[in-house]
Amino acid sequence: MAVVRRVRPEAAASRGGTNPGARGLRGPRADGAERSLASVPGPGAGTDGSGPVDLPRLWHVTLSVSGREVPLKEVRRGLEQLAHDHPFLLTSRYAGDHAEIRYWEEARDLHDAAAVALRLWGEHRRTAGLPPWEIVGLEVIDRETYHQRVAEGYGPPPAVPVGVHPF
Repeated sequence: MAVVRRVRPEAAASRGGTNPGARGLRGPRADGAERSLASVPGPGAGTDGSGPVDLPRLWHVTLSVSGREVPLKEVRRGLEQLAHDHPFLLTSRYAGDHAEIRYWEEARDLHDAAAVALRLWGEHRRTAGLPPWEIVGLEVIDRETYHQRVAEGYGPPPAVPVGVHPF
């Protein structure tokens, strides 16, 4: 029976060893050439391996949730707890059967910002005492688009006042 040990590439490199059978790992080949896959960027490379990694950007997120009717007091208490646990939340609006949470997220790209937003409600439902509602809407826009919409009178107005408010 063979024993297989998994070693992170950086751990193998720090020990001076390579695993010639591992795919996508960097290291010298028998002919002395550097081995790497195009889909595995190296240090300092972007996702396409061409240049520096993109710096995080700010994304404006609006998350909408809804479900069965819940007493307003419970909804407010849950949203206030979420805002206390995560002070990045700008504003929340709520009714007995739906709510909207707006905040700024720092992420490398839209995909990362959306992934975080889609996990927010479910991951904090129990700890913040949020209603068992489902996500029914998500909008993620970059900072420039947000400010352009506001300046043109379109889109959501600035999130003022900050806090938890009824619709």
